[in-house]
Amino acid sequence: MPKEYRATGINLKGMPLGENDRLLTILTKEHGLIRAVAAGARKHRSAMAGRSGLFVVNDLQISVGRNMDRIKNAEVLQSFVGLGKTLAKLTAAQYLSELALMQALSAQPQEELFLVLVEHLNRIQDAENQNVLAHLNHGTYHLLAIAGFAPQVHSCCINQSPVIANREQQKWKAGFSIVGGGVINLEITDHPSDGNPNDDVAESSMSEAMHNRISHYLTAPELLAMQELAQTDLADNILETNTTDWLAVERLLRAYAQYHFDRPIQSSALIDNCFFNI
Repeated sequence: MPKEYRATGINLKGMPLGENDRLLTILTKEHGLIRAVAAGARKHRSAMAGRSGLFVVNDLQISVGRNMDRIKNAEVLQSFVGLGKTLAKLTAAQYLSELALMQALSAQPQEELFLVLVEHLNRIQDAENQNVLAHLNHGTYHLLAIAGFAPQVHSCCINQSPVIANREQQKWKAGFSIVGGGVINLEITDHPSDGNPNDDVAESSMSEAMHNRISHYLTAPELLAMQELAQTDLADNILETNTTDWLAVERLLRAYAQYHFDRPIQSSALIDNCFFNI
């Protein structure tokens, strides 16, 4: 095993170590999740102080230690200073980094996870305040996709029929099943019976099974927002979706992620306070 290695990584967690050091948890492209000591990072005027901050991307040279690796040299490649300008942006960034940590692996390349996280942190940093929540949901969806369980949003997870939002019908809704992995078309049984008793029994059984699996209901604007999350970029008209609708989408994605990762998203505790009055 080499005594030193290089990596490009973003700092996602940090904690004090001893009197002057900081222990960093870093997501790297080349080696996945690593923990390394930033020696002297807590000293006054230390060059490592800024390089060991949260959401700083560094070109790292790391020495392999018996118990802990140590950062021998770090050159800043990118610093997300804009994330700290508002509580909403900082909370959204912490939320996405927590999701990345839940799925990051050690000792193997994690380039896609690294690049997607950095891309969405950039979007949150550059976003107008009223659009931060939309970009948080967008990043959440794409991190779920990397983990292999992005929710199915365009077709019914029960019978694969298309689910199309109807804005004209005021009370229109779609279902969503966390266990089933996506949206449910509530209109699949809304067709006239042909009089065959067997068909009626089968339809009744399907309807009961369908409703037993529903964990959430989505309005037309909420479904349209959910469906847009699968795209590479958010369209302007989707960014204009009401904050209350984006909050509903966030709560659904939060419950979905927590179910699949089997752990709570601690950063989500501040979501309502950050975005409810925007």
